[in-house]
Amino acid sequence: AGSFQEAGVIRQAYNLNFPLHVVPASCAQSPAWSAFSVSSPAIVLETVKQAGAGAEDRAEAVVVRLYEAHGSTVTAWLQTSLPVKEAMLCDLLERPVAQGRLPREQRGLRLSFTPFRVLSVLLVLSH
Repeated sequence: AGSFQEAGVIRQAYNLNFPLHVVPASCAQSPAWSAFSVSSPAIVLETVKQAGAGAEDRAEAVVVRLYEAHGSTVTAWLQTSLPVKEAMLCDLLERPVAQGRLPREQRGLRLSFTPFRVLSVLLVLSH
């Protein structure tokens, strides 16, 4: 019922095409853990990968790629439980963009999206 945004079509499509796979754990008492969360249902966290050569050969960095999927303008918060030392916007070749540094705030990293915009975030991790 309602629009495709209200019905959660995008989330359901991801669930259908990329189902979760259950992997047996060695300890049944493992606490729940999530590496990333995004505050808006309009934002899809599409990719998390180790930064490549375009990221100035930073072995301790990961790239997170997100996009706005509802055709809206939205501000969203990206939260992570990873030990982030520095965060910055980067281009599709994973090179930091001018004045793309993202300050860490209490709610996470603030990201601004226009309709269907793709953002790549380079996260440099602490050791």
